[in-house]
Amino acid sequence: MNKTLFTLIFALLMLGAGTLSTAYAQSSGDLYQGLTRGMPDGRTVIPYGLEVTFDKTTHLIFPAPIRYVDLGSANIVASRAESAENVLRVKASVKDFETETNMSVICNDGSFYAFNVKYANEPEKLSLEMVDFLHASEGNLPSNKADIYFKELGNETPTLVRLLMSTIHKQNKRLVKHISAKQFGMQFGLKGIYVHNGLLYFHTFIRNTTNMRYQIDYVTFKVVDKAVTKQTAIQETILQPLRAYNDLAVVAPKSELRTIYALEAFSLPEGKILEISLHELNGGRTLTFTVDNKDLVRARAIDDLELRF
Repeated sequence: MNKTLFTLIFALLMLGAGTLSTAYAQSSGDLYQGLTRGMPDGRTVIPYGLEVTFDKTTHLIFPAPIRYVDLGSANIVASRAESAENVLRVKASVKDFETETNMSVICNDGSFYAFNVKYANEPEKLSLEMVDFLHASEGNLPSNKADIYFKELGNETPTLVRLLMSTIHKQNKRLVKHISAKQFGMQFGLKGIYVHNGLLYFHTFIRNTTNMRYQIDYVTFKVVDKAVTKQTAIQETILQPLRAYNDLAVVAPKSELRTIYALEAFSLPEGKILEISLHELNGGRTLTFTVDNKDLVRARAIDDLELRF
């Protein structure tokens, strides 16, 4: 092989190697130097476009308390409003930053929101209300619906828990007719007990027949001794609801309020009852009713319910 031919072959080999190197450098995003495949479009959460600036604050109002916030870079800062758990404040920490960044938010209802964030001297929108994931479009859940699990809900997603409570509220069936307390022109009672995947759902109602509004302070769930005297110390266990649906603070005059509470499933030991109490803010109109174990074990399975979006 003469010198000229050798030089030509070497040049061609080097050119091919350079082309191959360039091909690897300019990745399409589908292959990462191995056997992989691209993410399917149907599982992609489409981000919202968000503009922020240095001298003004952008407020995002979510339909549920904010659980988690992640920022893509230090060019933006975000924090929850002190007295409103569902309001997020966002602004630029650096003036005129050029590189677009991102932000992710998870709410207590299991909804997931993604944002692509860029700088603008004068953002067009400074106050934004995000849509609840239950607000369906053409029968389909929006893209911010995600199968996110929280530890306190066990094997249930917040999305499904909220949807189940919403369905119970819309159907408004009176499965239990013998459990309520009546006093002071008020009635506090139970309309139904449901069970699904390790959670109990209590459908309660408050009826106000007076001309005065009833301002709710709190509702308690306690497991107490079934029969005690006034001199006997009551052994009680406080149960904390994991979620509440339509949990409003005021019952208007001549009106009714219905609320669904989700609790971890339980049964009552011998000699114990469940005591559910309604407490008035700055008032003495406290109403209490009790639930026996025989009522708990008759809880209706929610599997037969038609879920309503």
